[in-house]
Order: sequence, then structure tokens, then C-alpha cells
Amino acid sequence: MRGDMIDTSKMEFTEQIVNIRRVAKVVKGGRNFRFSVTIAVGNGEGFVGVGQGKAQEIPDAVKKAIEDAKKNLVQVPMIGTTIPHRITGIFGAGQVLLMPAAPGTGVIAGGAVRTVLELAGISDVRAKSIGSNNAGNMAYATMEGLKSLKTVEEVARLRGKTKEEILR
Repeated sequence: MRGDMIDTSKMEFTEQIVNIRRVAKVVKGGRNFRFSVTIAVGNGEGFVGVGQGKAQEIPDAVKKAIEDAKKNLVQVPMIGTTIPHRITGIFGAGQVLLMPAAPGTGVIAGGAVRTVLELAGISDVRAKSIGSNNAGNMAYATMEGLKSLKTVEEVARLRGKTKEEILR
């Protein structure tokens, strides 16, 4: 489904706020305050997205962030309850190392990374944040990592081999 538009109208999503920030713009008359909200949405079955919204009131910023997140949905390839292989996601100065884990391990990750992985429906994974610990960048770095995951079938097709040849 990558590259295609995902039809969100038939899906039921859970939204979770990753980060709320009050930002200020200094103008002639003083400071103008706005709110910047980062939200993750997911259906718990492999679809997840992260979006950001800015507005003068928090509810408006949340609505914008949810719309943005639904536009940026990705389908995450999963093997059971974990990810197919180890991957590093990079966004800005933030890096997130995602590693598959045995069933029963749980989600070993902090803050924004945990939120995104749980909304995607991944229940056994280990993660380590490297570099920036900015919640927004961590969420987007996690998304970059999840976008880059490939299944054995995809790798085999790209290399022009069979699945069995790759697994040897």
C-alpha cells in the first residue's frame, strides 16, 4: 500500500497527544502566543500517522494535527506482534533505533516513540533514542523508521530472488 493514498473513511482511529507547546512570536505590541500540538493516530492494526497543528487555541491545533496525521498514514509491516528487522529512523537531530523483540517483551521505549509504536499495534519491540530527545522529532524519527521497514517478500522481489533464497 505504500505510495498509494490510504482510505481513512472506513477506519477507526485512536488519537494520542505526543506534545503540546506554547510558542511565542514577538511583535511590535508584545508577544503573540500560539499552540503547537503533535499528535499520533493509529488503528492498532498496522496503520499509524503523526501530524502537527498550530493555532491560537489548543482544540483548533488538535483538529489540525489530527487531519495532518491522517494525511501522513503509513502501513507498518509486522511479523506477529513485532517488526521484521532492526532499523534506524532519522528526523532532524533525532535518531531512533528500533529492534524486534521476542513475544511477551512488551514495548520498551520512551515517550513519543512508545506512543507511535503502541498506536501502530506493535506490542513487542525495543527502541533506543539517540541524539535529540525532542518529542516531535522522536515521533517523526519513529515514523521514518517504520516507513523504511521491508518484509522478506519485498526484499526478495527487489532482488529478483525467491523468499527461500533470501532466508538462507
